[in-house]
Amino acid sequence: MLLKNIRLSLIAILICGSLSAQQDMMLTHFIYNKMMVNPGKTGIDLYNGICATTMYRNQWDKVNGAPNSTVLVVEGNLTKYFPGGIGLSFANDAIGFNSTNTLYLNYSYPIQIGKFGVLGVGVGLGMLNLGMNPTWIPPTSAPDNTLPTSFSATGFDMNFGLYFQGKNFYGGISSTHLPSGILKSTDAVTSYQNAFNIARHYYFMGGYRIDKVGSRNGSVDIQAMGQTDFVKFSAQVNARYIHQLSTDKQFYGGLTFRNADMMAVMAGFTPFKNFTFGYAYDITFLNKLTSVSRGSHELVVKYCYYLPPPPKSKARHPRWL
Repeated sequence: MLLKNIRLSLIAILICGSLSAQQDMMLTHFIYNKMMVNPGKTGIDLYNGICATTMYRNQWDKVNGAPNSTVLVVEGNLTKYFPGGIGLSFANDAIGFNSTNTLYLNYSYPIQIGKFGVLGVGVGLGMLNLGMNPTWIPPTSAPDNTLPTSFSATGFDMNFGLYFQGKNFYGGISSTHLPSGILKSTDAVTSYQNAFNIARHYYFMGGYRIDKVGSRNGSVDIQAMGQTDFVKFSAQVNARYIHQLSTDKQFYGGLTFRNADMMAVMAGFTPFKNFTFGYAYDITFLNKLTSVSRGSHELVVKYCYYLPPPPKSKARHPRWL
């Protein structure tokens, strides 16, 4: 009955002729996706390094038309060649017949704040594409011309953020979809015009690391992020225990809690230098999908490459050559 109501609600919204853009995705492993929502983070903690991260989220497993999200983020800070951090991010978020694609080129300019840390002032410029490719199953064989077919709309998009990185803490505020406004698309078959309302989102985030917990090689990492479009507010907190096995190897395990939604368990492993694999399982118990969904799965793979330090040169007196 719940799934039937979801489908009927979707059809009713479509017939009204105005579509509200879906909420920005929320990822349990947001700690690896901060640059996408806050361009000030771009490369701020990478010195002469480049990192690539890909994530996949299957939300509300076993629910027809439930969200599926894919993210690819590449960022670097090659201070030897270029001042500041630069990055590229792509995301696909599919819910039912709807699909949202975003692509941004990010830049962050670092400002040293005394001995406290670095403030990154960042901007992301790109595009946002919203589309629908429905497959209708009418109750009769007669066609219904009021139901839209495939359509798509694309527009310019922009993000802005401030991100402060200290020795063992960070904090940031940002906003996405700054142009907001409405994207319009006309159905090629029915000439039916659809309007997409792009809602501006606001984010805040912060984190703190406590070293030497449990052992000299253990640490606790606590991070939080909240987002709102002034219609809905979502916030989540995660806490991880990280154990350093060696210089190149470590593992982590932790819990995440998201308001009015779920609790998640997360784990990850760095099997060799600069490569990290992580997994999270969301236990849905705070919303109406508890009796239908078996939870959500999330995978993350991250790899970083750092340029080797320049060789040290020693001055020699010609007399001793």
